[in-house]
Amino acid sequence: MTFDAFIQLFTVFTLAVFVGFEIISKVPPTLHTPLMSGSNAISGITILGALLISGEQGRSLFTWLGAAAIALAAANVVGGFLVTHRMLLMFKRKK
Repeated sequence: MTFDAFIQLFTVFTLAVFVGFEIISKVPPTLHTPLMSGSNAISGITILGALLISGEQGRSLFTWLGAAAIALAAANVVGGFLVTHRMLLMFKRKK
């Protein structure tokens, strides 16, 4: 990877961090559960992308980074759905 390509990717990453922080900080607490469900779907897409990257032959760095991305995104999906399920149980009628 050339230095110019690295600077471009780092710039996009930095802008995404700032935009993501601004968007998330403006979300009211009542929209937290729907937002979490949406982020779980995005993490599912991350898992697919990581599977594609880690499956490339002959690039051990990408394989390790892809495996780490798969593990972290899977933990995010599972944890997010567990928390969402628990929050939705709060709205059920008690017997």
